[in-house]
Amino acid sequence: MKAPILTALDLPAASPGGSVELLYDLYTGAAPLIDAQVFMLNPEAPHTGVPAGVHLLAVGGKCLDGPLFWTYVEKLRYALAARIDPCDVGVVHLQHLAFGATAALIRLLPRHPHLALVHGTDLLLAAAHPTQRRVLHQATKAARAIVVPTAAMAAELHRLAPDARCARLVHIPWGIPDQLLRTPPRPRPRREGPLRLLYAGRLTPRKGVDVVAATLTAMPGLHLSIAAPPGEYAACAARLAWAGCRPAYLGWLPRTELWQAFADHDVLIVPSVTLEAFGLVALEAQACGLPVVYRLVPGLTEVLAESALGVDLADLGALAQILIQLQTDPAMLTDLRAAGLRNAARFPLSATAAALNALSEQIV
Repeated sequence: MKAPILTALDLPAASPGGSVELLYDLYTGAAPLIDAQVFMLNPEAPHTGVPAGVHLLAVGGKCLDGPLFWTYVEKLRYALAARIDPCDVGVVHLQHLAFGATAALIRLLPRHPHLALVHGTDLLLAAAHPTQRRVLHQATKAARAIVVPTAAMAAELHRLAPDARCARLVHIPWGIPDQLLRTPPRPRPRREGPLRLLYAGRLTPRKGVDVVAATLTAMPGLHLSIAAPPGEYAACAARLAWAGCRPAYLGWLPRTELWQAFADHDVLIVPSVTLEAFGLVALEAQACGLPVVYRLVPGLTEVLAESALGVDLADLGALAQILIQLQTDPAMLTDLRAAGLRNAARFPLSATAAALNALSEQIV
């Protein structure tokens, strides 16, 4: 009999980001790949669709640092204590190791076996905030096993939390839905004219969209679409327009609509300026037959390697040169499309879930 699993992510349900999509893919739905009790915060907008299996917590006061953070953690602990029976929990999956839910679960269930899953946001926040680094240290000490999706994430974890011993580190790559690998949308044939470029994801400064805008400003005629959260797009739209870049805004697309958007474009641009945990958006694009051009940063270089075109975006002319080549040499796009499909097929989500379920049983 499998040990019952509990997990929590102290983000509002339907928040944008790869860690939320991965949580939904693994733990929610009518037949989840990992059977677990799943908790998130109430969605920020009323009537937001919440996947089956997500239990909502009405806890306010979320913050990142200082005494108020620990007040928030106690609120989370009390809210979780009112909703769960410790006897019904076999293994605790810790998500976002630098955030409040991890600290609350460690306090609430200190003697239960903990499996820690490292996401990129954990390490970025721990590097910037002393309180988050303290929570990260607590999580790595409490965990019987620590899952990292890439060697780059393991190296950054060791830098921030040297006490995370190698013996407890387990490499389990993240994955993309098997359904997408089996039945991807059919790519629209490449037509003559400008390349149809797509950026999909958050628009935080570390995502590097300004570099793309600068390049496209110097290359009139290219078509750029952006799929991103509306508030983040509104915050950067004026800056992009000032730079002379006027993209088509697609909105923050539901998953299947994003897959169709992949099929309707010629190239996905991934210009992240720093470590990426894994690059799920790039892999999903490859599964849809969309070639990827990406900045050579840790994480992405490991997952994408030669299946996509890596660019040194510190050289402002490098991206322009590659885009010109792609526009004038259709064979390059064909080769990249085939390489991307082969690469995406290496990362089925079912394999991720099977490895996490097996590891959960091992640590009980």
